[in-house]
Amino acid sequence: MESLELIGIVSIVTAGFTIAIGSLGPALGQGRAVSQALNSIAQQPDEANTITRTLFVGLAMIESTAIYCFVVTMILIFANPFWNYLIG
Repeated sequence: MESLELIGIVSIVTAGFTIAIGSLGPALGQGRAVSQALNSIAQQPDEANTITRTLFVGLAMIESTAIYCFVVTMILIFANPFWNYLIG
């Protein structure tokens, strides 16, 4: 197997693992955050605006982890620096 093919295979497999594992954690975190927010709103309906605002900020922070994993995956697939190193 040629080394360029090996780098391509390893990059695609690594990208798959990155997006799979990188989206599993944030999905579980978002589910738990929404569950706890709904529980808090059910217990204190007067504070619903504050809880909702804080929930959205927290969800944005959690989602940024999945976006970083997506960016790494796109770099590995389309702009892999190892290919340029091997070809050059």
